[in-house]
Amino acid sequence: MRAFRVAYDGTAFRGFQRQPSVRTVEETLFDALAELGVYDAERFRPEGYAAAGRTDAGVSALAQTVALDAPDWLGPSAFSSELPAEVRVWASADVPDDFHATHDATEREYAYHLHAPDADPDLARAVLDDLSGPHDFHNLTPDDDGTERTLATALHEDGPFLVVVARSDGFPRSFVRRLATLVGDVATGARDRSFVDRVLSEEDLGGGDAVGTAPAEPLVLTDVTYPGVEFERDEQAVASAREVFEGRRVERETGARVAGRIRDEVSD
Repeated sequence: MRAFRVAYDGTAFRGFQRQPSVRTVEETLFDALAELGVYDAERFRPEGYAAAGRTDAGVSALAQTVALDAPDWLGPSAFSSELPAEVRVWASADVPDDFHATHDATEREYAYHLHAPDADPDLARAVLDDLSGPHDFHNLTPDDDGTERTLATALHEDGPFLVVVARSDGFPRSFVRRLATLVGDVATGARDRSFVDRVLSEEDLGGGDAVGTAPAEPLVLTDVTYPGVEFERDEQAVASAREVFEGRRVERETGARVAGRIRDEVSD
């Protein structure tokens, strides 16, 4: 068995998990494995295959992890050779035959890049401190089960962005995106800090008190932890990923510059 670290730009896909008639990351991985002769496309999935988790449409990843029965020659560079540019496999590890990429993960980490130039970073940190530790987060997810989690958090300032980092053994649906909304609302004064206590209470918040779901595109799956598993970087694959994502960064920065110019000209 071999596990692979996969980075992808989620804006190009309708999520990770394979679905009928839409472009997904998982389907793209399966197509590449079929082209490489590792996987018979008539089968439901590759032998021994599992993924660390499912990301929603628009969500990107640095360290999504998939594992499967793979031949010795299938390293990150070979895998990436049949993938579109927006998906890069950049590291791998040999793992035991009974390894399961979903069930053997002990922690997952997400980072949300919250554009909040008017936010108070200290207040944002205070909110995250309030939310850290064991809580029932039923007001931050539509799920009815699996809402009790132990959460670790961090906040990084990056220009007009607050990078909200959340780490736990697992996350219910929409959790990090609603967490980002809550942090942004309190840090900008849209809600009082005392509202966090209501979010963590047994009260079911609805209507105008419900915490909304932030957009998916600023969310990135940044790490998945497997005790005892050490991933080896493939430097050729890493260089390819660096080149690809630098190109995408420049493309989007250029688009933002054009949009800014149009904004300024319209405003004059």
